[in-house]
Amino acid sequence: MSDDDLDELLDEVEKKFCSKVSAAASDKKCHEEENKQGERSAGKQEEPKSSVSEDIDALLEELLEDDYSSSSQSKSEQFSKREEAEKKLSSQSAGRKCCPVFIGGSSVANGVGTATSKRSCDQLRCVSCDFRVLMFDDSEWDASCDYLFLRNNVPDRQKLRARLKKRKGVRAYACQCNWFSSSEATDLRDQPRLRWVCGKHQD
Repeated sequence: MSDDDLDELLDEVEKKFCSKVSAAASDKKCHEEENKQGERSAGKQEEPKSSVSEDIDALLEELLEDDYSSSSQSKSEQFSKREEAEKKLSSQSAGRKCCPVFIGGSSVANGVGTATSKRSCDQLRCVSCDFRVLMFDDSEWDASCDYLFLRNNVPDRQKLRARLKKRKGVRAYACQCNWFSSSEATDLRDQPRLRWVCGKHQD
């Protein structure tokens, strides 16, 4: 084989081999570029996912903070309301109530009535007409006293005296719907027609 023939053969082999290598290299480059593009696109797709998840997390945190703040506010409001209620209860409990409730003549001392101390309650209120019960010492109601008279004249003490009679040791009681005269300590439980209750005594 001559040198020319050898050179031609080498040229052919070189062409064939180099074309295959270059083709393989170009294919490899293409694959790498495709992979890179795929990674980029995947990265781009993953970025929205991560950003969306971050947005969701942020929204959830905001909601939780709102719930916490509203719950803390409601708790503080409930606490303040509870304090107000307790203050009201304490202020109400500051006054003492008669138990049982007594009424009596002018010789019976006024004050907080108990089972052992039969004092005449001077803080009576009627639960029917919601008027305070008026008292007149050393007086009793005339037989002519009636509901209409009381309805028209309570709480005017001066006008009510028109139906009162002087009587030592007796005390006359009246609201806008009922009246009673008593000379001794009387338990109101024994007088069911009188809807009078103790309105609390301030110490």
